[in-house]
Order: sequence, then structure tokens, then C-alpha cells
Amino acid sequence: MKKLPYLLLVLLLASLPACLSLQSDEQKAEAAEKAMLARHDELMAQMDQLTILRQQIQKTPGPDTVAAGRRRRTLLSADAAMMDWMHRYHKPADTVALDQRLSYFASQQKKIDSVAGLFRTSLDSARLFVQTVGTTSTQ
Repeated sequence: MKKLPYLLLVLLLASLPACLSLQSDEQKAEAAEKAMLARHDELMAQMDQLTILRQQIQKTPGPDTVAAGRRRRTLLSADAAMMDWMHRYHKPADTVALDQRLSYFASQQKKIDSVAGLFRTSLDSARLFVQTVGTTSTQ
């Protein structure tokens, strides 16, 4: 009889790591989703810059309209890529297996990182173009 409480305690302690491991796996999935959504939020904060630069390029009188058109199209591509990602992203249900959720979040992270690269290059290129055209037109 005295061994029964000890046996129950040993069984409880033996099952504890399994519970903790499940919790930490759930936390991994939550952290993966949060990281991906943080990247999304960071890009959403830059959406106004895409529009403003596109308008500036459109209003900028410049000798190279081909370059201006190219910059506007890259800004539109970045915007479209973001919209496409947002429309295609669907958070998996909590009932989906953990490894599948982690895999989905990892693939979505790659996609949103790709969108971020497009954002960065199109914004940098457009800013440089606006500065260059602005500098040459004021001289």
C-alpha cells in the first residue's frame, strides 16, 4: 500500500516530459506563426511608401520614361505579390498535425521573405530613381 503513492508519483513524473515536449512544440508552431506575421506586418507598414513612390515617379518629368515605367511596374509587382500572399495564406486549424503546421509556416515564411525582397529592391530602385531625376531636373 505504501508503494502505490510512490508508483503514482513516478508515473506522473515520467509522463511530465512528454507533456512539456508537446507544449514546447506548440510554442514552436506559435513562434513560427508570429515570426511570419511580424514580417507581414513590417511589409504592410511599407505599403504607403509603394504608393507614394509610384505617384512621385508618375509626376516626375524625366527624359527616360522607359525607366520610369519599369520602376512603376516593379512597385506594382511588389504590391501585387503582397496581395497575392495575403489572399493565399490560410492559417491551418489547430487540429492539423503539428509537423504539417510547422512545415506550412516555414513555407509561408519563405514566401513572405521573397515578397520582402521584392519590396526592398523595388523601393530602393524607385527611391534612387526619384532622387536622380529630382537632382537632374533642378540643375
